[in-house]
Amino acid sequence: MMSDPVSYARHRFPAEIISHAVWLYHVFSLSLRDVELILAERGIVVTHESIRHWCLRFGAEFAGRLRRRRPRPGDTWHLDEVFVRIQGVLYYLWRAVDQNGVVLDILVQERRDGAAAKRFFKHLLQGVQYKPRRPGH
Repeated sequence: MMSDPVSYARHRFPAEIISHAVWLYHVFSLSLRDVELILAERGIVVTHESIRHWCLRFGAEFAGRLRRRRPRPGDTWHLDEVFVRIQGVLYYLWRAVDQNGVVLDILVQERRDGAAAKRFFKHLLQGVQYKPRRPGH
C-alpha cells in the first residue's frame, strides 16, 4: 500500500482503509464483493457500494500513480503471435513483448492480419515515452 496525499475529507473511514480498498481492487483485479470480504476478515465493515464509490472517485489517480511506478520496459521489443479460442471461436492475439517477457500491449483479431499487427506495433512505439533501443522482429 502506498502513502496517499489525497484528501479524504468528509469520509467516514480513515485514509488508510480507503487507500487499501482501492489498492486491492485495482492491483489484484478483485470484485467489489471480494474486497468487501477481505476487509471484513480484518474487522472492517464496509459495503461494496462504498468501495465502488471510492474506486470511482480515487481510482483514476491511484491507477496513474501505479503506472508511473511501473518499471521501465526493456530495450528490445518484439511482436508475438498467439492463437486463442474464446467461446469456441479462434482468435489471433498479437502481443508486444520486451526481452524480459513483459507484455506491453495486446491486439486481438478475428482474422489473421499481419499488416494490421505491424501498424499496431508502430502505433505503440509512437505512444510511449520509453523507446526501445532496437525493435525486435
